[in-house]
Formats: sequence, structure tokens, C-alpha cells
Amino acid sequence: MSDKSKVIKVKKNPQGDITDVMLENGNVYSIDEAIMMVKDGLIDGINIGKAKNGREYLRSNPNGDENDNLDNKPIF
Repeated sequence: MSDKSKVIKVKKNPQGDITDVMLENGNVYSIDEAIMMVKDGLIDGINIGKAKNGREYLRSNPNGDENDNLDNKPIF
């Protein structure tokens, strides 16, 4: 059994950017908190990308299935 949790839902701002994530246990974290959790190995199936402006963001690990991309997760 893994200690890692998975993102099951996301919250987006009016521009469509993900601002918060909900994990399997129901806990909600800001995007910055979630990035730190990924770095600490606490969230499964997610990695950190870096935008051209240097801002870090979350993205799903590539697996060929667009249905589980973060942008396609249910909204809360």
C-alpha cells in the first residue's frame, strides 16, 4: 500500500488555471502546497513542469490517456 495520494478533483480560476486540488482523502490544497507535496513525494501520478516565465505548475504523468489529465478532472 502506498502512502501517496492521488488528485481526484480540481478548482480553477476564471482563466481556467488550476488553483487548488482535492486528494482522495478529501483534503484540499492550494497549487503551491500541492507542488511542494509532489516534490516531497506525497502525491502520485503528478509531476512538476516549468513554464517559460519560470513558474512551476502541476501536470499528470504521461500515460497516453487524456481522460486523467489534471485539466480533465472533475471540478469542485
